[in-house]
Amino acid sequence: MPDAPARTRRDAPSDAKPLSAPQRALRKLGLSRPIDLALHLPLRYEDETHLVRLADARDGDTVQVEGEVTHQEIAYRPRRQLLVSLNDGSDTCTLRFFNFYPSQQKQMAVGQRIRARGELRGGFAGLTMMHPTVRAAGGALPQALTPVYPTVAGLPQPYLRKAVLAGLAEADLSETLAPEVLDQMGDWPLWDLRRSLSFLHQPLPDAVLAELEDRSHPAWLRLKAEELLAQQLSQLQARRAREHLRAPVLRAAAGGLPEQLLAALPFQLTAAQRRVAEEIARDLAREQPMHRLLQGDVGSGKTVVAALAACVAIEAGWQCALMAPTEILAQQHFAKLVGWLAPLLAARGQRVAWLTGGQKKKERAEMLAAVASGEAALVVGTHAVIQEQVRFARLGLAVIDEQHRFGVQQRLDLRNKLSESEQEPHLLMMSATPIPRTLAMSYYADLDVSTIDELPPGRTPVVTRLVSGHRRAEVLERIRAQIAQGRQVYWVCPLIEESEALDLRNATETHAELSEALPGQMIGLLHSRMPPAEKRAVMGLFTSGAMPVLVSTTVIEVGVDVPNASLMVIEHAERFGLSQLHQLRGRVGRGAAASACVLLYSAPEGGRLGETARERLKAMAETADGFEIARRDLEIRGPGEFLGARQSGAALLRFADLQQDAPLLQWARRAAPQLLDRHPELARRHLDRWLGGREGYLRA
Repeated sequence: MPDAPARTRRDAPSDAKPLSAPQRALRKLGLSRPIDLALHLPLRYEDETHLVRLADARDGDTVQVEGEVTHQEIAYRPRRQLLVSLNDGSDTCTLRFFNFYPSQQKQMAVGQRIRARGELRGGFAGLTMMHPTVRAAGGALPQALTPVYPTVAGLPQPYLRKAVLAGLAEADLSETLAPEVLDQMGDWPLWDLRRSLSFLHQPLPDAVLAELEDRSHPAWLRLKAEELLAQQLSQLQARRAREHLRAPVLRAAAGGLPEQLLAALPFQLTAAQRRVAEEIARDLAREQPMHRLLQGDVGSGKTVVAALAACVAIEAGWQCALMAPTEILAQQHFAKLVGWLAPLLAARGQRVAWLTGGQKKKERAEMLAAVASGEAALVVGTHAVIQEQVRFARLGLAVIDEQHRFGVQQRLDLRNKLSESEQEPHLLMMSATPIPRTLAMSYYADLDVSTIDELPPGRTPVVTRLVSGHRRAEVLERIRAQIAQGRQVYWVCPLIEESEALDLRNATETHAELSEALPGQMIGLLHSRMPPAEKRAVMGLFTSGAMPVLVSTTVIEVGVDVPNASLMVIEHAERFGLSQLHQLRGRVGRGAAASACVLLYSAPEGGRLGETARERLKAMAETADGFEIARRDLEIRGPGEFLGARQSGAALLRFADLQQDAPLLQWARRAAPQLLDRHPELARRHLDRWLGGREGYLRA
């Protein structure tokens, strides 16, 4: 194993040899233990077990050829490129490289015999390979398919392959499934773990690639069964641990703060909001910590439900913290909650505090003091709420909004912060990305799920139109008409600046174009790289109505509430996920004016939109129901991609698919309590193997 990457320890002495670039890259991928390397499975495989004659190869085939270099030159049209002619005795092929180094030129000098592997293309100029893999000819051909692993910059495939095989040889792969648990698998052709991993890392040439790709091979079944069992074990442990924890009992007296808030609101709660608020209130009144997910469609009124929960906590003499993923969203919550609660709290000698990373030192110190003294009954902010210097007097409830936008580690930091006292605070998580109930029950096995399944009255239905990019002038005309009526417009772009990789119209370019097309109008620009103060200023102008058009990246995806905005234009809509499109569409239709969402799409040059992109756009045009959108998204993308890594932490399920592998999930649910109760040592080893002390990631 090169440089012994798996042997590195965090607690190495300070005079230890510094890590090499590949070792640092392994760390970045989380591959620190032999078992981590063994479970790092290939994305795909390359067949380098045999050579193909050029004369026998077909256009579009990915082949490996061996021959002599007969010519080499650097051409400059249409751009700088290296052209190498390869003759294998049956025909000639041109190897073309747009990115190359002097070492490659030397490797492919005239007269050298080389092996090249890549996709063969025919054409007017003869056979061509673009950027093939090249190595010196000679030596025995591999006996197994060559794995291609997920990697990062600085970690070449050859190094990673050696590291993985070394990890596989060193890892403890002894059996952790008790005989009675294995017996319940029924007739599944289940291999043992060592055999499964050895096969998946080095499959024989006669392996059925389709079974490897769709993960139906017995080796894959073993991996998925073990992973699902680790998930269920972890969540079962979390639920049992929570049963032994104690939380403050939070009840509001009759005529208390929650009822005062309801009386002060300028609107009535929907039946769904009342039902969900009661579910949360029942949880808060128990000694066990609440661990509840509140989900609802865009605009269903989750903020007011969270405000009622906060009132229950404050009425009972405790503090509440509300954390949002972006400063813009936190600011929106703060404004709403201050409007609703400030007068009620002022009468009690309390206030709402505001905490973000961009605060001035004096303001921050004042807020920290108010939080520590208990004067701040409600604390609203970004991840700054969980920073070390923040000390709560009596934290009884934490609310995480748009929880899918928080990294797993951030949610764990919050829980750890909250559990500094003897009692564990109640935890309410909110999401506007609805998850079908059956999936939510499997995915959040240690969570109770509440769903707001109705929208407040008075919401204007949003008309969705699919418009091709070449009809851009018509869209600009529509914007002019909206501005003339005193309405406001969002224009969302997928990129901030130009990218060579993606030829998409970017936010800065669109801002310049609209400024030219709409002279005399204030056109705003909003993106994630702007300083916080500048973002606030732009949003302030747009919210007040002074700015008729806002060009933005997806920074406005969640939480922005401008009732006067009646038109949403989404540039390159084919590049966005379905849930993301639905979130963006939810930014309009918040007032009484008729609202529309224009999905501007661009088909590839001379081609058609891909099947997935077409399905997404079709679903958006056909329904505005967030739960139906979620169901369609699940169909199109599958649960792995749909739910992501929850999100930017360790992936919850890397191998299994909650829908496709439903029978294995049922088995894992039955097996988990048996293994935990009858074979606790095997359960501990199994969790350590799969999670390595990261069990908390599954509970966050």
